[in-house]
Amino acid sequence: MGTNNSDIITLRNLLDYDASRFTSAEAQLKTVLVEWINESGSLKLKTVMQKYLDFVLQHIVKFENYFAAENIQSMSHQNRVMFALIEDSKEKIGICNEPATKDACILACIQRVNHFKISIYGTAASFANTLGMEKAASIFHEAEVNEKQIDDRLSQLAEHEINLMARSTVVLEE
Repeated sequence: MGTNNSDIITLRNLLDYDASRFTSAEAQLKTVLVEWINESGSLKLKTVMQKYLDFVLQHIVKFENYFAAENIQSMSHQNRVMFALIEDSKEKIGICNEPATKDACILACIQRVNHFKISIYGTAASFANTLGMEKAASIFHEAEVNEKQIDDRLSQLAEHEINLMARSTVVLEE
């Protein structure tokens, strides 16, 4: 069973502690993704972000079900790393005034968040595998795979469209 202690003594305690923060991180991202979808000018970027939002919503449900089954307390406060990534991204996106450049910025910010999530889910899957927790390992691995799929789509979109559009932005001097 999960632990509610503040002491991390075993690998299972470490996994439970890390996993308890996943739902909070996903909930924070869910809120900002909706904002970023609305701010983006690229239909293709909006489509990838909507797919990402769908994954985020799926992750929340799967994590909450897993936590309930394992008696793990989900952290109700903000995930500090996700909060910092989002706040830094909002600041940067907020000062991008040209639509194509803003799309490039939004895409890059999402990838930064995405890379953080690939790391945490991959680590959790590895811990769960080591502990013989096949169901948990499967849930975390699936989340990691979802993140990698989005990362691949974003990389392709950046390389073949978004960054090229931002590069060709013309600034007229007044």
